Amino acid sequence: MSPEEPQQIPAYGIAFNEGIIDETTANRYGELVVPTIEHFGGRFIVGNSEPAVLEGKLPPVRLTIVEFPSMERAKAWYNSPEYATAHALVPYAYRGRRLILVEGIKSE
Repeated sequence: MSPEEPQQIPAYGIAFNEGIIDETTANRYGELVVPTIEHFGGRFIVGNSEPAVLEGKLPPVRLTIVEFPSMERAKAWYNSPEYATAHALVPYAYRGRRLILVEGIKSE
């Protein structure tokens, strides 16, 4: 990055799901979603992992985290026609799914 370029703040998409409703549909979702995330500059940080809960209570969930270059890119991905087909599969693939976007911090 050159000195005159403003530094972007990364954003993270964090998805939780409480289980899989249909394995075939979940696999299809995975096939469709990966290229859409990459198209918007995203990359997987955590992929469908079971978190180790150290404090408090959390229902059994699987966790996925995707890093995007900025909040604008993350929102553009979520609202894009490229993601729409995969997104339509979510209620048929996953039980108790939640997706949040959070802004990260600038790296030095």
